[in-house]
Formats: sequence, C-alpha cells, structure tokens
Amino acid sequence: MAGFRMSIRFPVSAPLMALAVSIAAAACAGAPVTPEATMAERPRQVLVIAHRGASAWLPEHTLAAYARAIEDGADAIEPDLVSTRDGHLVARHENEIGGTTDVATRPEFAARKTRRRIDGETMEGWFTEDFSLAELRMLRARERLPQLRSIAHDGQFAVPTLEDIIDLAAREAAQRGRVIGIVPELKHPSYFASIGLGIEERLLQALSAHAYTRSAPVMIQSFEVGSLRILRGQLGSDRANVELVQLLGAADGQPHDAVVAKSDTTYGDMMTPQGLRAIAAYADAIGPHTSSLALQPAGETPRSVLVDAAHAAGLKVVPYTFRPENHFLPAAFKDGGSPAARNESGSIAEMSAYIDAGIDGLFTDDPALGRRAVDTGR
Repeated sequence: MAGFRMSIRFPVSAPLMALAVSIAAAACAGAPVTPEATMAERPRQVLVIAHRGASAWLPEHTLAAYARAIEDGADAIEPDLVSTRDGHLVARHENEIGGTTDVATRPEFAARKTRRRIDGETMEGWFTEDFSLAELRMLRARERLPQLRSIAHDGQFAVPTLEDIIDLAAREAAQRGRVIGIVPELKHPSYFASIGLGIEERLLQALSAHAYTRSAPVMIQSFEVGSLRILRGQLGSDRANVELVQLLGAADGQPHDAVVAKSDTTYGDMMTPQGLRAIAAYADAIGPHTSSLALQPAGETPRSVLVDAAHAAGLKVVPYTFRPENHFLPAAFKDGGSPAARNESGSIAEMSAYIDAGIDGLFTDDPALGRRAVDTGR
C-alpha cells in the first residue's frame, strides 16, 4: 500500500528544497513533472491538512482562506467539491449554499429557493446544481459559523473552482519552495450521479489537465464506498501521487450508497478489524471523527484501538476536525472562556494527544496551531 507522499514543512536539505522548487515551477510553466519527483525520501511527519482552508480566520472554501492556510504552514489544503448545473466542480461545504454565500440577498435568484432531498435529508435553500458557473461567480462567500467566528470578511471573496484552487497551490508551491498537497472531498457523489452530474470522472479530468496535480500529492476523500471504488478502478497504477481516503461517520450511521443499496453495513462495521481490511482493498487511509478514536491512557502515551487496528490493516489514519474554539473542544481541553473564545493552548494539547496516539495526519480549521502541535507540541 502506498504511503502518504505529501511534503513536510521546510527547512530540509538544500538539494531537496531545490527539487521541490523545480517541481512546482515546472508545473506552473506547464512542463511535465514525474511522480517520483514529489516522493523523495523524507522523515515521517504528521500531515497538517487545512480543513476548508484557514477557516477559523476567513470564510471557508475561499482562495483567501486557502492562501492563509498555506502561509500558516499547512502541508495540504482541503476543498469540498460539489457540481454546478453545467458540470463544473466548485468548493462549498454543501451543495446548499444559503448559509455560505450571499445568494439569499440576490433578488435575481430568489425564485431558485427550493426544497430537495439530499442523502435522505430534506433541505431548503439554494443548490449549486441549479446554477451555472457564471452565475455562481456572481456570489460572494459568507462565514458559515457567524455565532462563533468573525463576519468581517463576508461579501469579499468569490466561490472558487477546483481549477482555481489547483492554480493557487501550484503558484504558492513555486514561490515557497515546498510541495503543497490537495485533499478534495467528493460531496454527495451518489446524489450527483443520480441527476446526471457524476463528479468522480470530472475530478480525475481536472487533476490530469493540470501539470501540478499530475505529480503533486493528492488525497481524494469520500464518505461513500462506491465513489472510492470507482476512483480506484479508474486510477490504475499510473497515478502513484493520488491516494484515497475512506471517511467514516458515527458508528451507527451508514454510507449513503449503502442505504441506497439497502445494505445494513454501518460505519461501526467498517471500523472493525474485518471492516478495515475490506477498506484497505480500495483505499489508502481512513478519516474518522476524532471521537471514534476513543483515546485511552497507556502509560505516558495515549493509545487508540482504532488507530492500531487501521495500521495493522495497512491504512493511515487522518481524523477530523480540530477547531480552536472552546465550543468544539472536549471538556478536558476547555478553558474558562466563552464557547466562541479561541483556546489555542487547549487546541494544541488536543492535537498533541492524538499525535502521540499515532495518527498520520489531521484536519484542522487553524493550520498555524496544527503546525505548532506537529512541530513542537506547544
């Protein structure tokens, strides 16, 4: 099983830095880049993945949030991908965009508000599949969690496409002398397939079209099994830079494609040793919620049964999501501040505990804190 191949943060040796600069510069110039160039031997390091960018500071899924994440030391940036009516992949947490854009204030789109059943849940609002890319370009992003985070940047940033994000990563990699990975999540793939807007093939086409993502590290995530199996079959053996991550929800939940197939398989089943071995047949890693890791004291170092079992099955473990506000922190890591207060020491302590338990990467809304947790633990 291929291991993670994203870069660690520099400094490293001068020859390796020169290699990374040449890789990114060649990609920006459209020159071919060999996959081996991004897989130079590097010390093992826990990956810091910017969850929707530096979303603790700026509206998520915007180029500004991704750029801030890279500046703050993220090894990789994570866009959630949904489809437009004309088949373009754009970065939004959900295909319902009433809470993450200013679409509700746009009278020209008022009539597009509707109800739709997505993955078994009825939702009301505005949906990306009802908009062309040109129309979505007219909208501006809003903070998704205004009760906890600043709205000072609402209305400033556009909705980016996957291509915009790849271009940004390539430019930043060339300028900074380090490889920056891309970790896209396919949102509601079976739903989009059901309306003729399947996203797996479009994603692979976009990755193949850009010189940077023909060799730079890419990890594709999905909560659905079928989507990853499709990708595994299409990737073949010539895309060594692309890895697949099976996301895992609550133990009593199910992948939506399992629900559609009337299977009784739960995420809990998938987290057993037998289930993990089955995942290893098509994926390279699992992405469980932090609570599923159930850290237990083991001398001076906490352990997790799930981490150990996943490693035994040949899978890496990349949990989600570490956030710096007291509202999201477990009780043991909270301080006396309000729910919306940033608790940097508590957040770093939480991430450090999971790092000590052996995780291979982490999704964080504040990559600067993730960088500190990985590099120094404080």
